[in-house]
Amino acid sequence: MAMEKTSKDPNETPIIKAKSNALIRTITAISLLSYFAIVVYVGVPLILLNALIIQIKCFDEVITIAYNMKKIPDIPCFRTLNWYFVIVANYFFSGETFAQHFEPYVRKYYALHVLVAYHRFFSFCWYFAGVIWFLSMLKQKLIQEQFSLFFWTHFLIIIISLQTYSLIQTMFEGLIWVVMSICLITLNDIFAYIFGKFFGKTPLILLSPKKTVEGYILGGASTFVFGAVLAYIFCHLQFLVCSPNYVGDSFVLDTNCTRSYLFKVREYSIGNTGYFFSVYPFILHSLSMSVFASIIAPFGGFCASGFKRAVKVKDFGNLLPGHGGFMDRFDCLFLMATFVNAYINAFIRSPDVDKIFQRILSLGEEGQIEFYHLLKGSLNDEGILNG
Repeated sequence: MAMEKTSKDPNETPIIKAKSNALIRTITAISLLSYFAIVVYVGVPLILLNALIIQIKCFDEVITIAYNMKKIPDIPCFRTLNWYFVIVANYFFSGETFAQHFEPYVRKYYALHVLVAYHRFFSFCWYFAGVIWFLSMLKQKLIQEQFSLFFWTHFLIIIISLQTYSLIQTMFEGLIWVVMSICLITLNDIFAYIFGKFFGKTPLILLSPKKTVEGYILGGASTFVFGAVLAYIFCHLQFLVCSPNYVGDSFVLDTNCTRSYLFKVREYSIGNTGYFFSVYPFILHSLSMSVFASIIAPFGGFCASGFKRAVKVKDFGNLLPGHGGFMDRFDCLFLMATFVNAYINAFIRSPDVDKIFQRILSLGEEGQIEFYHLLKGSLNDEGILNG
Protein backbone atom coordinates (compact mmCIF):
# COMPACT_ATOMS: atom_id res chain seq x y z
CA MET A 1 0.00 0.00 0.00
CA ALA A 2 2.79 2.35 0.88
CA MET A 3 4.42 1.70 -2.45
CA GLU A 4 1.17 2.47 -4.25
CA LYS A 5 0.79 5.81 -2.50
CA THR A 6 4.27 7.01 -3.24
CA SER A 7 4.56 5.78 -6.82
CA LYS A 8 4.06 8.37 -9.54
CA ASP A 9 3.97 8.39 -13.28
CA PRO A 10 7.48 9.52 -14.31
CA ASN A 11 6.01 11.45 -17.26
CA GLU A 12 3.42 13.31 -15.21
CA THR A 13 5.61 16.13 -13.89
CA PRO A 14 7.34 17.00 -17.20
CA ILE A 15 3.98 17.03 -19.01
CA ILE A 16 2.36 19.29 -16.43
CA LYS A 17 5.41 21.53 -16.48
CA ALA A 18 5.37 21.73 -20.29
CA LYS A 19 1.65 22.59 -20.33
CA SER A 20 2.18 25.21 -17.65
CA ASN A 21 5.08 26.78 -19.58
CA ALA A 22 3.02 26.77 -22.80
CA LEU A 23 0.12 28.48 -21.02
CA ILE A 24 2.40 31.13 -19.48
CA ARG A 25 4.12 31.70 -22.83
CA THR A 26 0.75 32.09 -24.57
CA ILE A 27 -0.61 34.55 -21.99
CA THR A 28 2.56 36.64 -22.18
CA ALA A 29 2.47 36.64 -26.01
CA ILE A 30 -1.18 37.74 -26.08
CA SER A 31 -0.43 40.47 -23.54
CA LEU A 32 2.52 41.72 -25.58
CA LEU A 33 0.51 41.77 -28.80
CA SER A 34 -2.36 43.60 -27.09
CA TYR A 35 0.04 46.18 -25.70
CA PHE A 36 1.64 46.53 -29.12
CA ALA A 37 -1.78 47.23 -30.68
CA ILE A 38 -2.41 49.96 -28.09
CA VAL A 39 1.01 51.53 -28.74
CA VAL A 40 0.40 51.63 -32.50
CA TYR A 41 -3.06 53.10 -31.99
CA VAL A 42 -1.76 55.87 -29.68
CA GLY A 43 0.84 56.82 -32.28
CA VAL A 44 4.34 58.11 -32.80
CA PRO A 45 5.31 59.46 -29.33
CA LEU A 46 4.50 56.18 -27.57
CA ILE A 47 6.21 54.14 -30.31
CA LEU A 48 9.38 56.20 -29.91
CA LEU A 49 9.26 55.82 -26.13
CA ASN A 50 8.83 52.05 -26.32
CA ALA A 51 11.61 51.72 -28.91
CA LEU A 52 13.92 53.51 -26.48
CA ILE A 53 12.82 51.32 -23.55
CA ILE A 54 13.35 48.11 -25.54
CA GLN A 55 16.78 49.28 -26.67
CA ILE A 56 17.87 50.17 -23.13
CA LYS A 57 16.58 46.91 -21.67
CA CYS A 58 18.22 44.76 -24.37
CA PHE A 59 21.54 46.56 -23.90
CA ASP A 60 21.29 46.16 -20.13
CA GLU A 61 20.62 42.42 -20.36
CA VAL A 62 23.60 41.69 -22.59
CA ILE A 63 26.10 44.04 -20.92
CA THR A 64 25.15 42.55 -17.53
CA ILE A 65 26.10 39.11 -18.85
CA ALA A 66 29.42 40.57 -20.03
CA TYR A 67 30.15 42.02 -16.57
CA ASN A 68 29.31 38.70 -14.93
CA MET A 69 31.68 36.89 -17.31
CA LYS A 70 34.59 39.27 -16.78
CA LYS A 71 34.05 39.43 -13.00
CA ILE A 72 35.44 42.95 -12.81
CA PRO A 73 35.47 44.54 -9.35
CA ASP A 74 33.29 47.60 -8.96
CA ILE A 75 35.06 50.54 -10.62
CA PRO A 76 33.37 53.88 -9.92
CA CYS A 77 31.53 55.27 -12.97
CA PHE A 78 32.64 52.45 -15.29
CA ARG A 79 29.07 51.25 -15.90
CA THR A 80 28.01 54.87 -16.28
CA LEU A 81 30.52 55.14 -19.12
CA ASN A 82 28.74 52.32 -21.00
CA TRP A 83 25.47 54.24 -20.85
CA TYR A 84 27.25 57.43 -21.83
CA PHE A 85 28.28 55.82 -25.13
CA VAL A 86 24.71 54.56 -25.68
CA ILE A 87 23.36 58.10 -25.20
CA VAL A 88 25.95 59.57 -27.59
CA ALA A 89 25.18 56.89 -30.18
CA ASN A 90 21.45 57.61 -29.97
CA TYR A 91 22.09 61.31 -30.30
CA PHE A 92 24.23 60.67 -33.39
CA PHE A 93 21.65 58.37 -35.00
CA SER A 94 18.62 60.51 -34.17
CA GLY A 95 20.04 63.94 -35.05
CA GLU A 96 19.17 63.87 -38.74
CA THR A 97 15.86 62.14 -38.00
CA PHE A 98 14.80 65.05 -35.80
CA ALA A 99 16.03 67.52 -38.40
CA GLN A 100 13.98 65.83 -41.12
CA HIS A 101 10.78 64.88 -39.32
CA PHE A 102 10.46 67.33 -36.42
CA GLU A 103 11.41 70.54 -38.23
CA PRO A 104 8.77 72.82 -36.61
CA TYR A 105 9.80 71.73 -33.11
CA VAL A 106 13.46 72.18 -33.96
CA ARG A 107 12.82 75.70 -35.23
CA LYS A 108 10.66 76.53 -32.21
CA TYR A 109 13.30 75.74 -29.57
CA TYR A 110 16.75 77.27 -30.00
CA ALA A 111 18.51 74.57 -27.96
CA LEU A 112 17.07 71.84 -30.21
CA HIS A 113 18.04 73.83 -33.29
CA VAL A 114 21.68 74.02 -32.13
CA LEU A 115 21.81 70.33 -31.15
CA VAL A 116 20.39 69.30 -34.55
CA ALA A 117 22.34 71.76 -36.70
CA TYR A 118 25.72 70.72 -35.26
CA HIS A 119 24.88 67.20 -34.15
CA ARG A 120 27.69 65.47 -36.07
CA PHE A 121 30.30 67.82 -34.61
CA PHE A 122 28.89 67.43 -31.10
CA SER A 123 28.73 63.64 -31.57
CA PHE A 124 32.41 63.55 -32.54
CA CYS A 125 33.45 65.70 -29.57
CA TRP A 126 31.34 63.82 -27.04
CA TYR A 127 32.45 60.44 -28.33
CA PHE A 128 36.13 61.25 -27.92
CA ALA A 129 35.41 62.78 -24.53
CA GLY A 130 34.09 59.31 -23.66
CA VAL A 131 37.24 57.67 -25.01
CA ILE A 132 39.38 59.96 -22.85
CA TRP A 133 37.14 59.20 -19.86
CA PHE A 134 37.61 55.46 -20.52
CA LEU A 135 41.39 55.73 -20.79
CA SER A 136 41.56 57.68 -17.54
CA MET A 137 39.84 54.82 -15.67
CA LEU A 138 42.10 52.00 -16.86
CA LYS A 139 43.58 49.82 -14.11
CA GLN A 140 46.82 47.99 -14.80
CA LYS A 141 45.54 44.67 -13.45
CA LEU A 142 42.19 44.93 -15.28
CA ILE A 143 43.23 46.51 -18.55
CA GLN A 144 42.36 43.46 -20.68
CA GLU A 145 38.90 43.09 -19.13
CA GLN A 146 38.18 46.81 -19.40
CA PHE A 147 39.12 46.96 -23.08
CA SER A 148 37.02 43.86 -23.66
CA LEU A 149 33.96 45.59 -22.16
CA PHE A 150 34.77 48.71 -24.18
CA PHE A 151 34.53 46.64 -27.37
CA TRP A 152 31.40 44.89 -26.08
CA THR A 153 29.73 48.28 -25.68
CA HIS A 154 30.51 49.30 -29.26
CA PHE A 155 29.40 45.95 -30.63
CA LEU A 156 26.07 46.23 -28.81
CA ILE A 157 25.57 49.77 -30.07
CA ILE A 158 25.83 48.42 -33.63
CA ILE A 159 23.62 45.40 -32.94
CA ILE A 160 20.97 47.14 -30.84
CA SER A 161 21.08 50.95 -31.14
CA LEU A 162 21.71 51.08 -34.89
CA GLN A 163 18.96 48.57 -35.63
CA THR A 164 16.54 50.39 -33.33
CA TYR A 165 17.32 53.50 -35.35
CA SER A 166 16.49 51.54 -38.53
CA LEU A 167 13.12 50.61 -37.04
CA ILE A 168 12.36 54.24 -36.19
CA GLN A 169 13.38 55.41 -39.66
CA THR A 170 11.07 52.80 -41.17
CA MET A 171 8.18 54.08 -39.04
CA PHE A 172 8.29 57.44 -40.81
CA GLU A 173 7.53 55.70 -44.11
CA GLY A 174 4.22 54.56 -42.62
CA LEU A 175 3.31 52.48 -39.59
CA ILE A 176 2.33 49.61 -41.86
CA TRP A 177 6.00 48.73 -42.40
CA VAL A 178 6.67 48.41 -38.68
CA VAL A 179 3.43 46.55 -38.00
CA MET A 180 4.09 44.10 -40.84
CA SER A 181 7.65 43.48 -39.64
CA ILE A 182 6.51 42.59 -36.13
CA CYS A 183 3.54 40.52 -37.35
CA LEU A 184 5.65 38.49 -39.79
CA ILE A 185 8.26 37.68 -37.14
CA THR A 186 5.49 36.72 -34.70
CA LEU A 187 3.67 34.59 -37.27
CA ASN A 188 6.83 32.75 -38.22
CA ASP A 189 7.70 32.12 -34.58
CA ILE A 190 4.21 30.78 -33.79
CA PHE A 191 3.85 28.55 -36.86
CA ALA A 192 7.41 27.22 -36.65
CA TYR A 193 6.75 26.29 -33.00
CA ILE A 194 3.38 24.62 -33.73
CA PHE A 195 4.54 22.63 -36.76
CA GLY A 196 7.79 21.73 -35.06
CA LYS A 197 5.89 20.51 -32.01
CA PHE A 198 3.53 18.23 -33.94
CA PHE A 199 5.51 17.24 -37.03
CA GLY A 200 9.13 18.03 -36.22
CA LYS A 201 11.53 15.10 -36.47
CA THR A 202 14.66 16.42 -38.18
CA PRO A 203 16.89 18.80 -36.16
CA LEU A 204 17.59 22.01 -38.04
CA ILE A 205 20.67 23.44 -36.36
CA LEU A 206 22.81 22.45 -33.38
CA LEU A 207 22.60 25.92 -31.84
CA SER A 208 18.84 25.45 -31.31
CA PRO A 209 18.14 21.74 -30.74
CA LYS A 210 14.37 22.30 -30.49
CA LYS A 211 14.20 23.83 -33.97
CA THR A 212 13.30 21.35 -36.71
CA VAL A 213 13.45 21.34 -40.49
CA GLU A 214 9.72 20.58 -40.65
CA GLY A 215 8.88 23.54 -38.41
CA TYR A 216 11.22 25.80 -40.36
CA ILE A 217 9.72 24.91 -43.77
CA LEU A 218 6.04 24.70 -42.82
CA GLY A 219 6.33 27.77 -40.59
CA GLY A 220 7.85 29.69 -43.48
CA ALA A 221 5.11 28.61 -45.89
CA SER A 222 2.41 29.61 -43.40
CA THR A 223 4.05 32.98 -42.84
CA PHE A 224 4.10 33.54 -46.60
CA VAL A 225 0.35 32.87 -46.92
CA PHE A 226 -0.94 34.56 -43.78
CA GLY A 227 1.47 37.47 -44.26
CA ALA A 228 -0.19 38.22 -47.62
CA VAL A 229 -3.63 38.09 -45.95
CA LEU A 230 -2.50 40.50 -43.23
CA ALA A 231 -0.97 42.84 -45.83
CA TYR A 232 -4.32 42.92 -47.68
CA ILE A 233 -6.17 43.79 -44.47
CA PHE A 234 -3.63 46.45 -43.44
CA CYS A 235 -3.88 48.15 -46.84
CA HIS A 236 -7.48 49.04 -45.94
CA LEU A 237 -6.50 50.73 -42.66
CA GLN A 238 -5.89 54.40 -43.42
CA PHE A 239 -3.94 55.18 -40.25
CA LEU A 240 -1.41 52.48 -41.11
CA VAL A 241 -0.72 53.57 -44.69
CA CYS A 242 -0.31 57.28 -43.89
CA SER A 243 3.08 58.62 -42.88
CA PRO A 244 3.37 60.55 -39.60
CA ASN A 245 3.17 64.25 -40.44
CA TYR A 246 2.24 67.66 -39.11
CA VAL A 247 -1.40 68.69 -38.82
CA GLY A 248 -1.41 72.27 -37.63
CA ASP A 249 1.24 72.49 -34.91
CA SER A 250 1.05 68.85 -33.83
CA PHE A 251 3.00 65.86 -35.07
CA VAL A 252 0.35 63.20 -35.67
CA LEU A 253 -0.87 60.64 -38.16
CA ASP A 254 -2.77 62.55 -40.83
CA THR A 255 -5.43 60.04 -41.82
CA ASN A 256 -6.56 62.34 -44.62
CA CYS A 257 -3.29 61.79 -46.47
CA THR A 258 -3.12 60.99 -50.17
CA ARG A 259 -2.41 57.29 -50.51
CA SER A 260 0.88 56.23 -52.01
CA TYR A 261 0.77 54.11 -55.17
CA LEU A 262 1.70 51.17 -52.92
CA PHE A 263 -1.78 51.23 -51.41
CA LYS A 264 -3.81 51.66 -54.57
CA VAL A 265 -4.98 48.64 -56.54
CA ARG A 266 -2.89 48.17 -59.66
CA GLU A 267 -3.24 45.82 -62.61
CA TYR A 268 -0.33 43.54 -63.55
CA SER A 269 0.12 41.36 -66.61
CA ILE A 270 1.59 37.86 -66.50
CA GLY A 271 4.26 37.97 -69.21
CA ASN A 272 2.78 37.80 -72.71
CA THR A 273 0.00 35.42 -71.73
CA GLY A 274 -2.69 38.09 -71.86
CA TYR A 275 -3.71 37.34 -68.28
CA PHE A 276 -4.00 40.18 -65.79
CA PHE A 277 -4.46 40.36 -62.05
CA SER A 278 -5.15 43.28 -59.74
CA VAL A 279 -3.45 43.70 -56.38
CA TYR A 280 -2.10 46.30 -54.00
CA PRO A 281 1.63 46.72 -54.80
CA PHE A 282 2.37 46.63 -51.06
CA ILE A 283 1.20 43.01 -50.94
CA LEU A 284 3.86 42.05 -53.48
CA HIS A 285 6.49 43.82 -51.39
CA SER A 286 5.17 42.07 -48.28
CA LEU A 287 5.97 38.74 -49.94
CA SER A 288 9.65 39.72 -50.02
CA MET A 289 9.40 40.62 -46.35
CA SER A 290 7.76 37.24 -45.63
CA VAL A 291 10.59 35.41 -47.37
CA PHE A 292 13.18 37.23 -45.26
CA ALA A 293 11.17 36.75 -42.04
CA SER A 294 10.91 33.01 -42.74
CA ILE A 295 14.34 32.16 -44.15
CA ILE A 296 16.88 34.69 -42.86
CA ALA A 297 15.45 36.37 -39.74
CA PRO A 298 15.36 33.12 -37.69
CA PHE A 299 19.15 33.08 -37.89
CA GLY A 300 19.10 36.14 -35.65
CA GLY A 301 17.53 33.86 -33.05
CA PHE A 302 20.03 31.08 -33.80
CA CYS A 303 22.87 33.54 -33.29
CA ALA A 304 21.37 34.61 -29.96
CA SER A 305 21.02 30.94 -28.96
CA GLY A 306 24.66 30.32 -29.83
CA PHE A 307 25.71 33.32 -27.77
CA LYS A 308 23.73 32.09 -24.75
CA ARG A 309 25.36 28.69 -25.05
CA ALA A 310 28.78 30.33 -25.24
CA VAL A 311 28.20 32.30 -22.02
CA LYS A 312 26.25 29.42 -20.41
CA VAL A 313 22.95 31.18 -19.70
CA LYS A 314 19.45 29.92 -20.47
CA ASP A 315 17.88 33.32 -21.20
CA PHE A 316 19.06 36.91 -21.44
CA GLY A 317 16.67 37.84 -18.64
CA ASN A 318 13.46 36.82 -16.89
CA LEU A 319 11.26 39.89 -17.22
CA LEU A 320 8.89 38.28 -19.76
CA PRO A 321 7.37 35.09 -18.27
CA GLY A 322 7.79 32.14 -20.61
CA HIS A 323 9.94 34.13 -23.03
CA GLY A 324 12.97 35.15 -20.97
CA GLY A 325 14.27 38.67 -21.46
CA PHE A 326 13.67 41.43 -23.96
CA MET A 327 16.62 40.31 -26.09
CA ASP A 328 15.15 36.79 -26.27
CA ARG A 329 11.96 38.25 -27.72
CA PHE A 330 13.36 40.92 -30.04
CA ASP A 331 16.52 39.31 -31.46
CA CYS A 332 14.90 38.41 -34.80
CA LEU A 333 12.99 41.69 -34.95
CA PHE A 334 16.21 43.72 -34.89
CA LEU A 335 17.45 41.87 -37.97
CA MET A 336 14.06 42.22 -39.65
CA ALA A 337 13.96 45.98 -38.97
CA THR A 338 17.34 46.47 -40.62
CA PHE A 339 16.27 44.48 -43.68
CA VAL A 340 13.01 46.42 -44.11
CA ASN A 341 14.85 49.74 -43.79
CA ALA A 342 17.39 48.65 -46.43
CA TYR A 343 14.58 47.33 -48.64
CA ILE A 344 12.67 50.62 -48.47
CA ASN A 345 15.79 52.60 -49.32
CA ALA A 346 16.58 50.33 -52.27
CA PHE A 347 13.13 49.78 -53.82
CA ILE A 348 10.52 52.08 -52.27
CA ARG A 349 11.72 55.47 -51.10
CA SER A 350 11.35 58.40 -53.47
CA PRO A 351 11.42 62.19 -52.95
CA ASP A 352 8.44 63.28 -50.85
CA VAL A 353 6.85 66.56 -51.98
CA ASP A 354 5.42 67.35 -48.54
CA LYS A 355 8.76 66.81 -46.81
CA ILE A 356 10.61 68.90 -49.41
CA PHE A 357 8.04 71.66 -48.92
CA GLN A 358 8.57 71.56 -45.15
CA ARG A 359 12.31 71.93 -45.67
CA ILE A 360 11.74 74.93 -47.95
CA LEU A 361 9.56 76.53 -45.28
CA SER A 362 12.43 76.15 -42.82
CA LEU A 363 14.55 78.46 -44.98
CA GLY A 364 14.61 82.18 -44.29
CA GLU A 365 12.66 84.60 -46.48
CA GLU A 366 15.64 85.24 -48.75
CA GLY A 367 16.25 81.52 -49.17
CA GLN A 368 12.60 80.87 -50.03
CA ILE A 369 12.57 83.68 -52.61
CA GLU A 370 15.82 82.44 -54.13
CA PHE A 371 14.41 78.91 -54.35
CA TYR A 372 11.24 80.28 -56.00
CA HIS A 373 13.21 82.09 -58.71
CA LEU A 374 15.44 79.06 -59.33
CA LEU A 375 12.45 76.74 -59.65
CA LYS A 376 10.53 79.20 -61.84
CA GLY A 377 13.53 79.64 -64.14
CA SER A 378 13.99 75.88 -64.43
CA LEU A 379 10.31 75.30 -65.24
CA ASN A 380 10.38 78.07 -67.83
CA ASP A 381 13.48 76.61 -69.48
CA GLU A 382 11.77 73.23 -69.74
CA GLY A 383 8.60 74.81 -71.11
CA ILE A 384 6.43 73.50 -68.30
CA LEU A 385 5.07 76.85 -67.12
CA ASN A 386 4.62 78.18 -70.65
CA GLY A 387 2.76 75.04 -71.61
